Formats: sequence, structure tokens, C-alpha cells
Amino acid sequence: MKHSRGSNLFQACLIMFMIILCIVMLYPFVHMLSISFSTPAEALRLGIHLYPQQVSLFAWEKVLGNQDIWMGFGNTVFRTVVGTVCSILFMSFGAYPLSRKYLPHRNVYTMLIVFTMFFSGGMIPSYFLIKSLGLLDSRLVYIIPGLISTFSMLILRNFFQNIPDELEDSAKIDGANDLRILFQLVLPLSMPVIATLSLWSAVGHWNAWFDAVLYIQDPSKQVLQTFLRRVVITGENLSMFAADVKGSELGYQEPIKAATLMFTALPIIIVYPFLQKYFVKGTMVGSLKG
Repeated sequence: MKHSRGSNLFQACLIMFMIILCIVMLYPFVHMLSISFSTPAEALRLGIHLYPQQVSLFAWEKVLGNQDIWMGFGNTVFRTVVGTVCSILFMSFGAYPLSRKYLPHRNVYTMLIVFTMFFSGGMIPSYFLIKSLGLLDSRLVYIIPGLISTFSMLILRNFFQNIPDELEDSAKIDGANDLRILFQLVLPLSMPVIATLSLWSAVGHWNAWFDAVLYIQDPSKQVLQTFLRRVVITGENLSMFAADVKGSELGYQEPIKAATLMFTALPIIIVYPFLQKYFVKGTMVGSLKG
């Protein structure tokens, strides 16, 4: 199949645009990774940083040797894993009955759920609600308040609606109840959208920090993002890294900030490519039916 000159020119411009876009998006990570392995003099050098000309592992040694950052890492992993699993489970419990045509007043329930997407009580009422539930200074505050995302549950419901009713009817003829149909039939057929929503939820939990600032006072229950905020923005925790170093080594603030940032971002970046292939299929199929 031959393409016209205009079509070939358009394809070339499109490829060039995508290459430039990839470079623009990738360079900040390369820059920070280079700074994290650099000496203070190299880190303060103006210009493009693609690789460290003077390699130093000092910043990474200080970051990986800090107990507080590992404590925050553990809390973040707990929040991400438990929060994502519970979120997918409870959203499935809500999306499955809403996807069944025989549910009485299904449209009314759906409208009431959609209503929560546009209105909320606000920060202060939410704080008093969390306090009255006894969730202050508890790791459960990371999981329970955001257990269900209305938008994600509606996508999951739409995906469930695309599963043929005949499959459910045949399962019921074989004696399967609703829970067995959900876990052994519906969810296995919905892995593309489950993987997509799981990644959305995991990234949201991994990057969250504001709820930890509002509801958590115990330093042992703080998440990694709160620690990163204190290092990069306020510089409060830099003294923890520099407390045991000599005066000549106090110039490692920028490499330490870069190493902390990369330590925080790398885990979710590593997980992303394994689930990225489900994005288009999961979101497109889940958005076809209303």
C-alpha cells in the first residue's frame, strides 16, 4: 500500500514529535539519577546532566542507611498493597450488583453513587469524621477513607456489563451462587480492567502524603512521601543525613535530595511497565456502556 508524500511527511512529523516528547519526559529522571551519583561540585554544575562525570556513592549510602526512610518505605508498601487489594475487592462488591439488570432500582443507586463524585463534606468535617471513627494516628486511615473510588467503580461496572448474561445463567444452572460467579467467572474475565484500576489505585496510594500530614502524628507511622517532602521542600531532615559527616561533606544536600527522590520514585516506575499494556484495553472497554 503506497502512501502519499503528504502522508509520509505527517508520519515523519508525528514520529519526531513523539521522540521529542519522550526525551522531554525522560530527561528529568535521567538528570536526578545523575545528580544522585555526583559529587557536590558536579551536582552544582550548570548545564545538562546525563551521567555523573565525578561518581560518588555518598548520597545513596546516606539514604539507604537511614532508618526513618526505611520505616516510611514499609508504611508506604503496606498502604499500597493492602489499600489496592481492599479497594479492588470492595469496588467489585459494589460494581457487580450495579451491573446486573435484575437489581431493583439500579439506576437510582447509580445516581446516588455518582452524586458523591461532585460533592464532599470538606476538609474540616472530614477531619472530625476521621476523629470520631477513631482513625487518627492509625494506619487504617490510609485505607478506609479512600476505599472506594466512584469513578473507578463505574468503569468496573461498565466492564462487568459487557460480560454476556449467558455465562452467568449457565453458572447458576450449575448451582453457583453470586459470590462464586463473581470470584470464579466475572473477575477472571475482567483482568484487563482490574490491572488498570489496580495500577491507578497503587500509584495514588504510593504518591499520597496529605492525609498523613493531617491525620498522623506518630513518626513511626508516616509514609515515604512525607519524608520526601521534608527533605526536598523544607529541608528538615537533611540534618539527619549530615549529623555524622565532616564539614567538607556538608555540600551533599543536592545529591541527597536527588537520591531520596529516586529512591521514592523507582519502585512504582519499575512496576508500571508490567501493567501498562492493559491500559488501553481496560479503560476503553470499561467505558463503552453507561
